[in-house]
Amino acid sequence: MRNVDFSPLMRATVGFDRLMNLLDTMPRMDEAAPTYPPYNIEKTGDNTYRITMAVAGFGEDDISISVKEDVLSISGSKEKSDTDKEDGKFLYRGIATRSFTRRFDLADHIKVVEAALENGILSIDLVREIPEAMKPRTIKINAGGKAAPKTIEGKAA
Repeated sequence: MRNVDFSPLMRATVGFDRLMNLLDTMPRMDEAAPTYPPYNIEKTGDNTYRITMAVAGFGEDDISISVKEDVLSISGSKEKSDTDKEDGKFLYRGIATRSFTRRFDLADHIKVVEAALENGILSIDLVREIPEAMKPRTIKINAGGKAAPKTIEGKAA
């Protein structure tokens, strides 16, 4: 992968530190990263997303989902039963039940709404909830060319 210098972008942006760090570490990501279990990431609306993951053989009690510091972690671990230990019963075992952990970095203000497991497919719904203070707002322009003086507790500043 090519090395890209993002310093010109850093000079023209404010508050994108996390994104720039992610772009900076991308070339170092291991290309031999685990591919199990397979998953999809879908954009289901303007501010809604869904992660679907194929977890055949795992039940609700075998999977744990957690969010910590904007990282979504999905782990699966299945205890082997006595019948699984007997090698004579399976001629071929194609449904993997090995333990796994998948991590997804979430953007700011992304919240996990719901998780559901149906027919071996785990679906996790996410939504971007932008705080009211961060939404666009209109700034009133005063006629007369000068901004009104700021007041502190009723006194002119």
